[in-house]
Amino acid sequence: MDMSRWLSDMMQPGSKKSMPILSFPSVQLLGVTVEELCHSSQLQAQGMKMIADRVPSAAAVSMMDLSVEAQAFGCTVKMSRHEVPTVVGALVTDEDEAEALAVPPVGAGRTGLYIEAMKEASSLITDRPVFAGVIGPFSLAGRMMDVQEALVNCIAEPDMVHVIMEKTTSFLIDYITAYKTQTGASGVVMAEPLTGLLSPALAEEFSEPYVKRIVDAVQDDNFIVVYHNCGDNVLLMAQSIFRVGAKAYHFGNAIDMEKMMAIAPGDVPVMGNVDPAGQFMNGTPDSIREETMRIMEACCRYPNFVISSGCDIPPESKWENIDAYFAAVSEFYGK
Repeated sequence: MDMSRWLSDMMQPGSKKSMPILSFPSVQLLGVTVEELCHSSQLQAQGMKMIADRVPSAAAVSMMDLSVEAQAFGCTVKMSRHEVPTVVGALVTDEDEAEALAVPPVGAGRTGLYIEAMKEASSLITDRPVFAGVIGPFSLAGRMMDVQEALVNCIAEPDMVHVIMEKTTSFLIDYITAYKTQTGASGVVMAEPLTGLLSPALAEEFSEPYVKRIVDAVQDDNFIVVYHNCGDNVLLMAQSIFRVGAKAYHFGNAIDMEKMMAIAPGDVPVMGNVDPAGQFMNGTPDSIREETMRIMEACCRYPNFVISSGCDIPPESKWENIDAYFAAVSEFYGK
Protein backbone atom coordinates (compact mmCIF):
# COMPACT_ATOMS: atom_id res chain seq x y z
CA MET A 1 0.00 0.00 0.00
CA ASP A 2 1.18 3.53 -0.83
CA MET A 3 1.67 4.85 2.68
CA SER A 4 2.86 8.24 1.46
CA ARG A 5 -0.54 8.73 -0.17
CA TRP A 6 -2.32 7.43 2.93
CA LEU A 7 -0.42 9.84 5.17
CA SER A 8 -1.18 12.72 2.83
CA ASP A 9 -4.88 11.89 2.88
CA MET A 10 -4.82 11.82 6.68
CA MET A 11 -3.47 15.39 6.75
CA GLN A 12 -6.01 16.94 4.40
CA PRO A 13 -8.63 19.34 5.75
CA GLY A 14 -12.22 18.17 5.69
CA SER A 15 -13.74 14.74 5.98
CA LYS A 16 -11.46 11.82 6.82
CA LYS A 17 -11.73 8.41 8.41
CA SER A 18 -11.09 7.72 12.08
CA MET A 19 -8.37 5.39 13.31
CA PRO A 20 -9.24 3.99 16.75
CA ILE A 21 -7.04 1.26 18.23
CA LEU A 22 -9.78 -1.32 17.93
CA SER A 23 -9.06 -5.03 18.08
CA PHE A 24 -9.74 -6.67 21.45
CA PRO A 25 -13.55 -6.17 21.21
CA SER A 26 -13.42 -8.74 18.39
CA VAL A 27 -13.80 -11.34 21.16
CA GLN A 28 -17.48 -10.43 21.28
CA LEU A 29 -17.90 -10.88 17.53
CA LEU A 30 -16.00 -14.17 17.56
CA GLY A 31 -17.59 -15.53 20.72
CA VAL A 32 -14.22 -16.36 22.32
CA THR A 33 -12.27 -15.34 25.42
CA VAL A 34 -9.35 -12.91 25.49
CA GLU A 35 -7.08 -15.79 26.46
CA GLU A 36 -8.18 -17.79 23.42
CA LEU A 37 -7.64 -14.78 21.17
CA CYS A 38 -4.12 -14.28 22.51
CA HIS A 39 -3.18 -17.87 21.64
CA SER A 40 -4.59 -18.13 18.12
CA SER A 41 -3.24 -16.39 15.02
CA GLN A 42 -6.34 -17.48 13.11
CA LEU A 43 -8.74 -15.93 15.60
CA GLN A 44 -6.74 -12.70 15.67
CA ALA A 45 -6.81 -12.41 11.89
CA GLN A 46 -10.50 -13.31 11.68
CA GLY A 47 -11.32 -10.81 14.41
CA MET A 48 -9.48 -8.00 12.63
CA LYS A 49 -11.32 -8.86 9.41
CA MET A 50 -14.71 -8.85 11.16
CA ILE A 51 -13.98 -5.42 12.63
CA ALA A 52 -12.77 -4.08 9.27
CA ASP A 53 -16.00 -5.30 7.64
CA ARG A 54 -18.07 -3.61 10.35
CA VAL A 55 -16.49 -0.17 10.78
CA PRO A 56 -15.18 2.46 8.31
CA SER A 57 -11.77 2.83 9.94
CA ALA A 58 -8.75 4.39 8.25
CA ALA A 59 -6.64 1.35 9.15
CA ALA A 60 -6.92 -2.04 10.83
CA VAL A 61 -4.85 -2.24 14.02
CA SER A 62 -3.92 -5.46 15.77
CA MET A 63 -4.09 -6.02 19.51
CA MET A 64 -1.96 -3.87 21.78
CA ASP A 65 -0.94 -6.85 23.91
CA LEU A 66 2.02 -5.34 25.74
CA SER A 67 2.93 -8.65 27.38
CA VAL A 68 4.08 -10.45 24.22
CA GLU A 69 7.59 -9.06 23.94
CA ALA A 70 8.22 -9.27 27.70
CA GLN A 71 7.15 -12.93 27.68
CA ALA A 72 9.64 -13.60 24.88
CA PHE A 73 12.39 -12.34 27.21
CA GLY A 74 11.18 -14.68 29.96
CA CYS A 75 8.72 -12.60 31.99
CA THR A 76 5.77 -14.29 33.67
CA VAL A 77 2.44 -13.32 32.12
CA LYS A 78 -0.97 -13.56 33.77
CA MET A 79 -3.73 -14.56 31.37
CA SER A 80 -7.44 -13.97 31.87
CA ARG A 81 -10.66 -14.90 30.11
CA HIS A 82 -11.85 -11.32 29.87
CA GLU A 83 -8.92 -8.97 30.47
CA VAL A 84 -5.77 -8.02 28.57
CA PRO A 85 -2.70 -10.10 29.61
CA THR A 86 -0.40 -8.53 32.20
CA VAL A 87 3.22 -9.08 33.25
CA VAL A 88 3.69 -10.08 36.89
CA GLY A 89 6.88 -9.92 38.95
CA ALA A 90 10.34 -8.72 37.93
CA LEU A 91 12.74 -10.52 35.61
CA VAL A 92 15.73 -8.21 36.21
CA THR A 93 16.57 -6.76 39.63
CA ASP A 94 20.24 -5.71 39.38
CA GLU A 95 22.95 -4.83 36.89
CA ASP A 96 24.43 -8.34 36.84
CA GLU A 97 21.08 -9.75 35.79
CA ALA A 98 20.77 -7.00 33.20
CA GLU A 99 24.15 -7.88 31.72
CA ALA A 100 23.23 -11.58 31.65
CA LEU A 101 19.85 -10.98 30.02
CA ALA A 102 19.70 -12.73 26.67
CA VAL A 103 18.03 -11.11 23.68
CA PRO A 104 15.49 -13.68 22.43
CA PRO A 105 15.14 -14.60 18.77
CA VAL A 106 12.05 -13.43 16.91
CA GLY A 107 9.56 -16.24 17.28
CA ALA A 108 10.21 -16.79 20.99
CA GLY A 109 7.15 -17.02 23.21
CA ARG A 110 4.08 -15.85 21.33
CA THR A 111 5.91 -13.46 18.98
CA GLY A 112 5.86 -16.00 16.14
CA LEU A 113 2.12 -16.47 16.59
CA TYR A 114 1.53 -12.72 16.40
CA ILE A 115 3.62 -12.43 13.24
CA GLU A 116 1.57 -15.22 11.67
CA ALA A 117 -1.63 -13.45 12.72
CA MET A 118 -0.51 -10.27 10.99
CA LYS A 119 0.38 -12.21 7.86
CA GLU A 120 -3.11 -13.73 7.77
CA ALA A 121 -4.80 -10.40 8.53
CA SER A 122 -2.88 -8.62 5.75
CA SER A 123 -4.12 -11.19 3.26
CA LEU A 124 -7.73 -10.75 4.42
CA ILE A 125 -7.84 -6.94 4.71
CA THR A 126 -6.78 -5.25 1.48
CA ASP A 127 -8.80 -2.03 1.41
CA ARG A 128 -6.84 -0.17 4.13
CA PRO A 129 -3.46 -0.31 5.85
CA VAL A 130 -2.95 -3.03 8.44
CA PHE A 131 -0.81 -2.17 11.48
CA ALA A 132 0.77 -4.51 13.99
CA GLY A 133 0.88 -3.52 17.64
CA VAL A 134 4.23 -3.51 19.46
CA ILE A 135 5.54 -2.16 22.73
CA GLY A 136 8.14 0.60 22.94
CA PRO A 137 11.65 -0.01 24.29
CA PHE A 138 11.36 1.75 27.66
CA SER A 139 7.91 0.32 28.33
CA LEU A 140 9.32 -3.14 27.60
CA ALA A 141 12.26 -2.53 29.92
CA GLY A 142 9.81 -1.41 32.60
CA ARG A 143 7.91 -4.65 32.42
CA MET A 144 11.12 -6.59 32.96
CA MET A 145 12.20 -4.51 35.96
CA ASP A 146 8.69 -3.91 37.38
CA VAL A 147 7.13 -0.61 36.41
CA GLN A 148 7.69 1.24 39.69
CA GLU A 149 11.25 -0.03 40.01
CA ALA A 150 11.99 1.07 36.45
CA LEU A 151 11.03 4.65 37.27
CA VAL A 152 13.26 4.61 40.36
CA ASN A 153 16.13 2.90 38.54
CA CYS A 154 16.37 5.70 35.99
CA ILE A 155 17.75 7.79 38.85
CA ALA A 156 19.26 5.19 41.19
CA GLU A 157 20.64 2.69 38.63
CA PRO A 158 20.88 4.47 35.26
CA ASP A 159 23.65 2.21 33.91
CA MET A 160 21.49 -0.84 34.53
CA VAL A 161 18.58 0.76 32.71
CA HIS A 162 20.75 1.59 29.70
CA VAL A 163 21.99 -2.01 29.53
CA ILE A 164 18.41 -3.25 29.37
CA MET A 165 17.44 -0.54 26.88
CA GLU A 166 20.16 -1.69 24.47
CA LYS A 167 18.69 -5.18 24.58
CA THR A 168 15.04 -4.20 24.22
CA THR A 169 15.94 -1.93 21.31
CA SER A 170 17.89 -4.67 19.54
CA PHE A 171 15.01 -7.12 19.93
CA LEU A 172 12.36 -4.64 18.80
CA ILE A 173 14.29 -3.77 15.65
CA ASP A 174 14.42 -7.47 14.76
CA TYR A 175 10.78 -8.04 15.71
CA ILE A 176 9.42 -5.07 13.74
CA THR A 177 11.65 -5.98 10.78
CA ALA A 178 9.97 -9.39 10.77
CA TYR A 179 6.57 -7.69 10.56
CA LYS A 180 7.89 -5.54 7.73
CA THR A 181 9.46 -8.30 5.64
CA GLN A 182 7.27 -11.32 6.40
CA THR A 183 3.66 -10.18 6.84
CA GLY A 184 2.57 -7.52 4.34
CA ALA A 185 1.79 -5.08 7.16
CA SER A 186 1.91 -1.36 6.43
CA GLY A 187 3.55 -0.47 9.73
CA VAL A 188 3.36 -0.73 13.49
CA VAL A 189 1.71 1.19 16.28
CA MET A 190 4.41 1.41 18.94
CA ALA A 191 3.10 1.92 22.48
CA GLU A 192 5.54 3.68 24.80
CA PRO A 193 3.23 4.73 27.66
CA LEU A 194 5.66 4.23 30.54
CA THR A 195 7.81 7.05 29.15
CA GLY A 196 4.86 9.37 29.81
CA LEU A 197 5.41 8.93 33.55
CA LEU A 198 9.03 10.14 33.42
CA SER A 199 10.26 13.71 33.70
CA PRO A 200 11.05 15.32 30.34
CA ALA A 201 14.80 15.07 31.02
CA LEU A 202 14.61 11.37 31.84
CA ALA A 203 12.43 10.72 28.78
CA GLU A 204 15.08 12.36 26.61
CA GLU A 205 17.72 10.07 28.08
CA PHE A 206 15.95 6.74 28.43
CA SER A 207 13.38 6.68 25.62
CA GLU A 208 13.97 9.19 22.83
CA PRO A 209 17.32 7.91 21.47
CA TYR A 210 16.22 4.28 21.58
CA VAL A 211 12.85 4.89 19.93
CA LYS A 212 14.57 6.99 17.26
CA ARG A 213 17.02 4.16 16.60
CA ILE A 214 14.12 1.79 16.02
CA VAL A 215 12.25 4.24 13.80
CA ASP A 216 15.36 4.90 11.70
CA ALA A 217 15.95 1.16 11.29
CA VAL A 218 12.47 0.11 10.15
CA GLN A 219 10.55 3.05 8.71
CA ASP A 220 10.38 3.90 5.01
CA ASP A 221 7.82 5.09 2.45
CA ASN A 222 5.89 1.81 2.56
CA PHE A 223 6.20 0.88 6.24
CA ILE A 224 5.59 3.45 8.96
CA VAL A 225 5.77 3.78 12.72
CA VAL A 226 2.82 5.31 14.57
CA TYR A 227 4.12 6.39 17.98
CA HIS A 228 1.63 6.07 20.85
CA ASN A 229 1.94 7.48 24.36
CA CYS A 230 -0.85 7.85 26.91
CA GLY A 231 1.16 9.05 29.91
CA ASP A 232 0.26 12.08 32.01
CA ASN A 233 3.43 14.03 31.19
CA VAL A 234 3.21 13.78 27.41
CA LEU A 235 2.58 17.49 26.86
CA LEU A 236 5.74 18.33 28.81
CA MET A 237 7.90 16.02 26.69
CA ALA A 238 6.19 16.59 23.35
CA GLN A 239 9.23 17.97 21.55
CA SER A 240 11.31 14.97 22.60
CA ILE A 241 8.58 12.67 21.31
CA PHE A 242 8.35 14.42 17.96
CA ARG A 243 12.13 14.20 17.50
CA VAL A 244 11.94 10.39 17.18
CA GLY A 245 10.78 10.90 13.59
CA ALA A 246 7.69 8.68 13.44
CA LYS A 247 5.40 9.25 10.47
CA ALA A 248 2.34 9.60 12.75
CA TYR A 249 1.57 10.09 16.45
CA HIS A 250 -1.21 8.89 18.72
CA PHE A 251 -1.97 10.23 22.21
CA GLY A 252 -4.07 9.12 25.17
CA ASN A 253 -6.97 10.76 26.92
CA ALA A 254 -4.87 11.81 29.94
CA ILE A 255 -3.93 14.97 28.07
CA ASP A 256 -5.78 17.91 26.53
CA MET A 257 -5.72 17.05 22.82
CA GLU A 258 -6.32 20.65 21.78
CA LYS A 259 -3.17 21.72 23.62
CA MET A 260 -1.22 18.95 21.90
CA MET A 261 -2.41 20.03 18.47
CA ALA A 262 -1.26 23.58 19.18
CA ILE A 263 2.36 22.41 19.61
CA ALA A 264 2.45 19.42 17.25
CA PRO A 265 4.18 19.66 13.87
CA GLY A 266 1.72 20.20 11.07
CA ASP A 267 3.31 17.79 8.62
CA VAL A 268 2.41 14.51 10.38
CA PRO A 269 -0.96 13.03 11.39
CA VAL A 270 -1.66 13.42 15.12
CA MET A 271 -4.40 11.20 16.56
CA GLY A 272 -6.50 10.92 19.73
CA ASN A 273 -8.16 10.76 22.18
CA VAL A 274 -11.66 9.56 23.24
CA ASP A 275 -11.42 7.80 26.62
CA PRO A 276 -11.32 4.00 26.06
CA ALA A 277 -12.47 3.01 29.55
CA GLY A 278 -14.62 6.00 30.44
CA GLN A 279 -16.46 6.15 27.11
CA PHE A 280 -16.02 3.06 24.94
CA MET A 281 -16.35 0.63 27.86
CA ASN A 282 -18.37 2.46 30.50
CA GLY A 283 -20.09 5.24 28.60
CA THR A 284 -23.35 5.34 26.67
CA PRO A 285 -24.06 6.01 22.98
CA ASP A 286 -25.11 9.54 23.95
CA SER A 287 -22.04 10.23 26.11
CA ILE A 288 -19.56 8.92 23.55
CA ARG A 289 -21.24 10.96 20.82
CA GLU A 290 -20.97 14.08 22.97
CA GLU A 291 -17.30 13.47 23.82
CA THR A 292 -16.34 12.61 20.23
CA MET A 293 -18.01 15.75 18.94
CA ARG A 294 -16.36 17.86 21.66
CA ILE A 295 -12.86 16.70 20.74
CA MET A 296 -13.47 17.06 17.02
CA GLU A 297 -14.89 20.56 17.41
CA ALA A 298 -11.77 21.55 19.38
CA CYS A 299 -9.18 19.86 17.17
CA CYS A 300 -10.44 19.42 13.60
CA ARG A 301 -9.43 22.98 12.77
CA TYR A 302 -5.95 21.46 12.55
CA PRO A 303 -5.82 19.67 9.15
CA ASN A 304 -3.51 16.94 10.46
CA PHE A 305 -5.77 15.94 13.35
CA VAL A 306 -7.35 12.49 13.20
CA ILE A 307 -10.01 11.49 15.71
CA SER A 308 -9.27 8.23 17.49
CA SER A 309 -9.60 6.38 20.76
CA GLY A 310 -7.21 7.51 23.48
CA CYS A 311 -5.66 4.06 23.69
CA ASP A 312 -6.50 0.41 23.01
CA ILE A 313 -10.26 -0.13 23.35
CA PRO A 314 -10.90 -2.72 26.11
CA PRO A 315 -12.24 -6.19 25.17
CA GLU A 316 -15.63 -5.81 26.87
CA SER A 317 -16.38 -2.36 25.46
CA LYS A 318 -19.96 -2.13 24.26
CA TRP A 319 -20.37 -2.40 20.52
CA GLU A 320 -23.28 0.01 20.70
CA ASN A 321 -20.78 2.58 22.00
CA ILE A 322 -18.23 1.73 19.29
CA ASP A 323 -20.93 2.08 16.62
CA ALA A 324 -22.07 5.38 18.18
CA TYR A 325 -18.49 6.67 18.01
CA PHE A 326 -18.26 6.03 14.27
CA ALA A 327 -21.72 7.53 13.79
CA ALA A 328 -20.58 10.68 15.61
CA VAL A 329 -17.55 10.98 13.34
CA SER A 330 -19.80 10.74 10.28
CA GLU A 331 -22.23 13.24 11.80
CA PHE A 332 -19.48 15.77 12.45
CA TYR A 333 -18.14 15.61 8.90
CA GLY A 334 -21.69 15.65 7.51
CA LYS A 335 -22.43 19.06 8.99
